[in-house]
Amino acid sequence: MNKSLATNLAAIALLAAGIYMPDSLYQPYVLNAGIFALAGAITNWIAVHMLFEKVPGLYGSGVIAARFEQFKTAIHKLVMESFFTEENFMKFADTALHSGLDPETLEKSIDFDEQFDGFLKVVAESKFGGMLSMFGGIKVLEPLRDPFKVEFRKRLEEFVAKLDFSHSHSTFEKMQPVIEGLVKGKLDELTAPQVKQILSDLIREHLGWLVVWGGVFGALIGLVSTAITTTLI
Repeated sequence: MNKSLATNLAAIALLAAGIYMPDSLYQPYVLNAGIFALAGAITNWIAVHMLFEKVPGLYGSGVIAARFEQFKTAIHKLVMESFFTEENFMKFADTALHSGLDPETLEKSIDFDEQFDGFLKVVAESKFGGMLSMFGGIKVLEPLRDPFKVEFRKRLEEFVAKLDFSHSHSTFEKMQPVIEGLVKGKLDELTAPQVKQILSDLIREHLGWLVVWGGVFGALIGLVSTAITTTLI
C-alpha cells in the first residue's frame, strides 16, 4: 500500500471514529481532526496528481507534460556545455595518447560525480528547479546518480573506441556538431508522455510524503481549532 492511500484511509478512519463516537469531551477533537486530516491529505493528493495529469478546467494542471520541451533543452545543455567540452575532450585525448584507449584508465580521469553535479546545476537553474523546490528541492534527483554514472561509463567506452586522437583539436571540431546532432536527435524522439513517465518514476514516490504531511498537519490544525473553539465557548 502506498503512502498516499494509507494516509487517506487513516484520515477516513479517524473521521468515521469521530462521527460514530458517543458524545463526550473528546468527540469533537476526533471528528475535527479527521475532517481536517482528510481535507489536507486529499488536497495534496490532488495537487500531486495535477502535476502529471491535465485536469480540464484547472489551469496549471499537467505542468510536467506541458514543460517537456524545457526538460529536453536542459538535458541538451548539460551534455554539450558540461560534458562534451573542449577541455574534457582534450583530457580524454591526452589520456588516450599516453595510456592507450583503456576504458579503466579513461574512467579514472573523469569525476562522474562532478559531471552529475553539473547536471543538477543545469536543472536547478532551469524552470524545473523552481518546480522541484516544492517537493524537496534538487535532492529528489539524487536516485539518478548511480544509474547516470553506469550509463555514462557505457557511452564513454563506445564513443572513444571510434575516435582518432592524433589530432585532438581538429577531431573535437569535427565531432562537436556530430555529437550535438546525435544528442538533439535522441532528445527529439522523447515525447511528452515519455518525459512525464521519466519524472514520475523519479519523484512520485517522494511526492507521497506531501500527502502524508498534509494529513498530519491537517489533523493538528483540527485539534488546535477545536481547542480554541472549546475555550472560547
